[in-house]
Amino acid sequence: MSLPSASREPAGEPDDYLERRKLRRGSAGWLLLTGLGVAYVVSGDYSGWNFGLAEGGFGGLAIAMVLMGAMYTCMVFALAELSSILPTAGGGYGFARRALGPWGGFLTGTAILIEYVLAPAAISIFIGDYVESLGLFGLESGWPVYLACFVVFIGIHLWGVGEALRFSFVVTGIAVAALVVFALAALPQFDASSLDDIPVDSSALGASSWLPMGLLGIWAAFPFGMWFFLGVEGVPLAAEETREPARTLPRAIRWSMGILVVLALMTFVTAAGARGSSAVQDAGNPLVEALQPDGEATVLSRIVNYAGLAGLIASFFSLIYAGSRQLFALSRAGYLPRFLSLTSSRRAPYLGLVVPGAIGFALAASTGNGARMLNIAVFGATISYALMSLSHIVLRRREPELPRPYRTPGGVLTSSVALVLACAALVATFLVDVTAAFIALAVYIVALAYFGLYSRKHLVAKAPEEEFAALAAAEAELTRD
Repeated sequence: MSLPSASREPAGEPDDYLERRKLRRGSAGWLLLTGLGVAYVVSGDYSGWNFGLAEGGFGGLAIAMVLMGAMYTCMVFALAELSSILPTAGGGYGFARRALGPWGGFLTGTAILIEYVLAPAAISIFIGDYVESLGLFGLESGWPVYLACFVVFIGIHLWGVGEALRFSFVVTGIAVAALVVFALAALPQFDASSLDDIPVDSSALGASSWLPMGLLGIWAAFPFGMWFFLGVEGVPLAAEETREPARTLPRAIRWSMGILVVLALMTFVTAAGARGSSAVQDAGNPLVEALQPDGEATVLSRIVNYAGLAGLIASFFSLIYAGSRQLFALSRAGYLPRFLSLTSSRRAPYLGLVVPGAIGFALAASTGNGARMLNIAVFGATISYALMSLSHIVLRRREPELPRPYRTPGGVLTSSVALVLACAALVATFLVDVTAAFIALAVYIVALAYFGLYSRKHLVAKAPEEEFAALAAAEAELTRD
C-alpha cells in the first residue's frame, strides 16, 4: 500500500550537507527520555481536562479518558516497534514515509508540526494566566510574559540538548511530585456523591446522572480525555540524540505511558470527588479549586498552584523541543525549506527552534485564545495518530521480515484499535470547536499545496528517512526481478 510517489534529487547537495545538519548523538538515556515523555503531557493534568466535564459529565469524561487512554497505549506500543526499526529525528514522518510514501510522510509530519507549534503557543498564554493569578513580580498576562517564555526556554535549547533535557527532567519531577501531594491532600475530602452532581439534560439520548449530556457527551469529551496523554508520542523525535535508540526508545515510551496512566486516574478522580464535578468543570485551575472548598487559599493549594506553573513550563519546554526536531527532519529531507535544518556548533537546530517560536509567540500575542489553539493542535494530533497507526499496519503486512528489535504486543490488532479510536477522536474535534477544526484544515491544505507544487520535486535522497525508504524500494525491485 503506497500513496503517490515523489521525485528525489540524487545530487545537487554539497558534500557537507548532512554534516551541517547533525544533532548531538548519545545525549539522552531512557530515564531522561521517560522524563521527556511525561513532560510533554504533565500540564494537561493541571488544567484543560476538566472542560470535558461540561461536555460529558463525570461518566462521559471517564469513558472518554479510558478510550483515549486505550488509543494512546495501543499507539505507543506501535510507535515503540516503529522507532526500533527507524530511530531517526523524523519520528512519525519517517515511519509514514517508509509505509505510505512521500505524500504519507508529509501528511503525517505536517500534522505533527501543527500540534507542536500550536500547543506551546497556547501554553504560553496559560503560563501568563498563572503568573498573573499568583501575583508573581506584579506581572499581568500579556505579550511580555509570552515573549519571555519563548526567549528564555528557546535559549536553553540552543545551549544544548543534554542541558535542555536535564532541565526538563527536574521541572517535570517537581510537577509530578505536586500531583501526588494534591491527591493525598484531596483524598480526605473525597465524596463519591460529588462525582455526578452536574445537572442532567433530560432531552439528551441516554442521559443520566453519570451521563448528564447523554451518549453523545462521551464522544464530545474525547478531545479532553486526550489531554491526559497528548504529546507522549513525541518521544521518538529524540532518536538521533539517544544512546542505543533501538533499545532505549521502546523502554522510555512504555514507561512514560505507564506513569501518565497512573497520574491521569489519580488526578481525575480525586479532583472531581473532592469538590464536585460541577465546581471544577469550568475552572482554569481545577486542582487548586478542588483544594479550596470555601474559596480561601491554603498552604497546600498554593503549593499546587506553583507546581501547576512548573507543569506548564515543563510541557511548554518539551513541546518546543519536539516541534524543532520534527521541523528539522522535514527540512533536512527537503519537504520544507532546507535552511531550517541547519545546526549550530552545539548541534542545535537553531532555525528549527527560532522560527516556530516566533510563529508561536505571534499567535499567542495576537489572539490570546489558548483554548482554540489547543483545539487546533488536537486536530493535527489525531490525524498524525491515524496515519502512524496505519503505517504500523502497512509495514507489518508488506514487510513482515523487516528486522524488529521490539515487536508490538498484539501486532496489527493493537495498531488497528489505535487507528479506529484516532479517527473517532478526529471527528470529535468538530463537535467541540468546528472553527478550530476548519482553521487547522485550512493550514493543512496550504501546506499540502506547497508540497504538491514544489517540495515533492526537490527531496533530498541522502536524508536518513529517504535513504531508508529508497532501500525498501530497491529491495522490492530485486524481489520482483
